[in-house]
Amino acid sequence: MWRSCLRLRDAGRRLLNQPRGALTASVGPEPNPLSPARAYAPPTERKRFYQNVSITQGEGGFEINLDHRKLKTPQAKLFTVPSEALAIAVATEWDSQQDTIKFYTMHLTTLCNTSLDNPTQRNKDQLIQAAVKFLDTDTICYRVDEPATLVELQRNEWDPIIEWAEERYDVEIGSSTSIMGPSIPARTREVLTSHLASYNMWALQGIEFVVTQLKSMVLTLGLIDRRLTVEQAVLLSRLEEEYQIQKWGNIEWAHDYELRELRARTAAGTLFVHLCSESATVKHKLLQQ
Repeated sequence: MWRSCLRLRDAGRRLLNQPRGALTASVGPEPNPLSPARAYAPPTERKRFYQNVSITQGEGGFEINLDHRKLKTPQAKLFTVPSEALAIAVATEWDSQQDTIKFYTMHLTTLCNTSLDNPTQRNKDQLIQAAVKFLDTDTICYRVDEPATLVELQRNEWDPIIEWAEERYDVEIGSSTSIMGPSIPARTREVLTSHLASYNMWALQGIEFVVTQLKSMVLTLGLIDRRLTVEQAVLLSRLEEEYQIQKWGNIEWAHDYELRELRARTAAGTLFVHLCSESATVKHKLLQQ
């Protein structure tokens, strides 16, 4: 019975948290203008067409150069990022591609494109509300009431993170076994909304991206505040799945692939948040001689 409830709950989460626009699409170096109201098309692969990757500082920030061509966004805007550290990280993504450019592995590039093009035309308040909305369906706030071993596992692993968040932000969060989830106080939403407002638009894109991966605002806060590592946050977000795998077994390759992908996306989003607030200057830097 409880497994049926979990499936129903997860289906409800997907409906409630369906994003207005995909954040995970990547783009190639060629301009590909899209309607501002549309999300990016699914990424593809293409043959690598450049030898060297470099960064330069322009009037609007730091630019990425593929040989002598400047990288652009899907809407043909100049690809410009606010910090040297972020530019180096993005350039490293491009430089690490082998004979084939696999755009779906370039999560930092995707997040930058989303920040620059804003394909769903959302403002800062809308980004914040999209992230805070996940409190209503937060993974670690939903609990089962059977079996006893999973109940205990959730309590032992999830309760300390909720307690940390409540103390850190002086709010009430709680948990519930109801299919409707916990009742989040209005003050909690106000406090977390105010906290997120302290981040810039670029960082907020990263925060929402991580929240979407983990299906948890609480775990994302712990990750951004360095209370959790990426590995810890991912495993906590998959606690029920890992419990079922240990109990019933799994298709090994599928599980490993999914886990690696989730770690990669979560790590990229977290790094993006931290790098977006850094600034530095550079004249010209070649990553590959």
